[in-house]
Amino acid sequence: MTQSDQPKHSGWAAVRREGGLLAGVVTLIAMVAFGDDWLNSMSGRLVPLLLFAWLFASMLWLSFAVVHHADCLAAKLGEPYGTLILTISVIVIEVVMISAVMLTGARNPELGRDMMFAVLMIVLNGLVGVSLLLGGMRHLEQAHNLQGANTFLAVLLPLATLCLILPNFTQSTAVGTYSSVQMIFAILASVGLYGAFLIAQTLRHRGYFQMQEVADDHPQDHHGLVLRSIGFHVTLLLANMLPIILLSKSMAKLIDYEISALGAPVALGGVIIAVLVLAPEGLAAVKSALDDRLQRSINICLGSALATIGMTVPAILIIAMATDSEVVLGLGPVNSVLFVTTAVVSVVTLSGRKTNVIHGVVHLILFVAYLVMLFD
Repeated sequence: MTQSDQPKHSGWAAVRREGGLLAGVVTLIAMVAFGDDWLNSMSGRLVPLLLFAWLFASMLWLSFAVVHHADCLAAKLGEPYGTLILTISVIVIEVVMISAVMLTGARNPELGRDMMFAVLMIVLNGLVGVSLLLGGMRHLEQAHNLQGANTFLAVLLPLATLCLILPNFTQSTAVGTYSSVQMIFAILASVGLYGAFLIAQTLRHRGYFQMQEVADDHPQDHHGLVLRSIGFHVTLLLANMLPIILLSKSMAKLIDYEISALGAPVALGGVIIAVLVLAPEGLAAVKSALDDRLQRSINICLGSALATIGMTVPAILIIAMATDSEVVLGLGPVNSVLFVTTAVVSVVTLSGRKTNVIHGVVHLILFVAYLVMLFD
């Protein structure tokens, strides 16, 4: 390749890398111009299904672009800041989509809880299971920082219990719900605990979330990434997030329509949103495990689970208080059993300094159990 050809090639490669943003902008313009007519006149199955496939593909492409720029920032800033940026970006998208569905779809007091629980099950059992299974098959055993895993679980399990289990045992309101005072407490507890964790992760105990002894074994960790300035990647990360946020209302209407048309469980909407939001992050977690960087995989998975509780619960409760609507947080008996079992298994899995294939298989079985029980 001549020197004159190289800039052209680099420019074309840059355009291809940002193709998701272009597709997202085109989709957004189309939905702004014609979306109301399309969504308000939906009937039958073909047109709503095509609209759903179009929006899903565009938003998924944009999500992968968000992850790409978060990975570039991770390369520039190092861990745990890189993983934290990825986690916060993905969870912000999730919170916006959950909020859009709650405000747009049919009134369902359990909707926010079901979506949040779907994210927890996909992350703690699905993504963790696949990462540990594939990582164990390739590397036999994989090491992680025990202090980091313990710190994640020490915050995640009490917070999840306060928000998903305790509401079933309060007596001032209906089963599964909190009173106004209790909702304010849950908001403050979620924000306070998650904020304290972020301080520990980024300032006081950064070493808990790193594997210093293996850092030198991966000099090409960021091979293939075209790194530019921090400002460039932050700008494009936000630019790719914006169409997702603006398209979420249309996606919410389509999900609500499809679930009603199919007569499917309402909780299936949470699974669809979770899959859409978590797909790029899940790919990053699995790739890290395959590259024998289990610590980064754990940071991504447990970080997503913790951020889901810490950021989604306040959003759900604030919407409920602002709209004077009922919201059910407490899990039903079946999901409570699945959550408690997942919590115990997670503690056992991460209680040692190494994981193997068996741990991955156990988590995947629990994930399949969740999917089966979803249609019960």
